[in-house]
Amino acid sequence: MTRWLTDDEQHTWRAFGLAMRLLTDRLERDLQAAAGMPPTYYELLVLLSESPDRTMRMSELAHWTNSKPSRISHAINKLEQAGWVRREHYAGDRRGWLAVLTDEGKAALETAAPIHVESVRTHLIDLLSPEQIRQLGDISQTLLKHLTDTE
Repeated sequence: MTRWLTDDEQHTWRAFGLAMRLLTDRLERDLQAAAGMPPTYYELLVLLSESPDRTMRMSELAHWTNSKPSRISHAINKLEQAGWVRREHYAGDRRGWLAVLTDEGKAALETAAPIHVESVRTHLIDLLSPEQIRQLGDISQTLLKHLTDTE
């Protein structure tokens, strides 16, 4: 038996879905226009910058971005061409590769980060009260726990 959404649930679901699409689109456009990089590249640079020695296995990058290895490989190729990342063989696995954030990549991230943070602040954080931010955090954690536990 189908558990149809109530009118209130339907309204909330549709507003949430549209708001997420519009927010994601706005953040992507702002980052691309101001820093010349898509969000996927920004996310990879952030992950590398936060890793020991600014280095991660390609498989870890795929895991943390919920991406297929081929997609990460393609993105790393583009980041290599820009001089922002270099690949190295992983000593513990002849088939494994590491991605390493270069000094140029760190500089690109340092240029992009304030622009991205301002966009996030302008289009999300500053619109919400501290209580709404806390609630959004709780809701997001609930969704993450469910979606990561069921895969």
